[in-house]
Amino acid sequence: MSKVFFDVGISLDGYIAGLNGAAKNPLGDGGIAIHDWMFKQKAFLDHLKLKGGETNNKDNDIIKNIFSRIGANIMGKKMFIEGEANWPEDAPFHCPVYVLTKEKRKPWERPGDTTFYFVNDDIKTVLQEAKKVAGKRDVRISGGASVIQQYLNAGLIDEFNIHIAPIMIGNGVRLFENIEKKNFSVEISEVVNSPQVTHLFYTVENH
Repeated sequence: MSKVFFDVGISLDGYIAGLNGAAKNPLGDGGIAIHDWMFKQKAFLDHLKLKGGETNNKDNDIIKNIFSRIGANIMGKKMFIEGEANWPEDAPFHCPVYVLTKEKRKPWERPGDTTFYFVNDDIKTVLQEAKKVAGKRDVRISGGASVIQQYLNAGLIDEFNIHIAPIMIGNGVRLFENIEKKNFSVEISEVVNSPQVTHLFYTVENH
């Protein structure tokens, strides 16, 4: 049975992005550094059709496993705006992506089997459509924080992964603001550490 999950990097002081995020400043001030560990891995570079990268390590294996389970993505308009200006032509998804927005826009097809669909339905309806196209694979709620919070509060998340980078960026976007904590509880399923990052895996029980 397919699952719904999110997977995010976070700074040691609790931010998934810095302030002032924009197309020319993706992930905000200092936010890119949260993912430095990931940019070094072969599995990530392969996904971008780039060469090089580290392999035969825990971090690379985790990235490879996460990419292999995704059959569709859901993201917010702000994340799309920041990404659209910076992703390569062969966008790094290779499956359908549903962008939550009030903008009316035709689907945007990219090389490598990525198609962006711009939708203004409620989040449950969008998830139902994403599940259909994902088939037996999983749906990733890609972000940003507001979209993840909406799906958590609605009881629609089954699992999530957090990758804690050993850096502090001082200020920015927090992952767990505006959370209705009575709606769900979490349980640790696995913890994996490496010299570059600590990976936390959780299962969610929705109430």
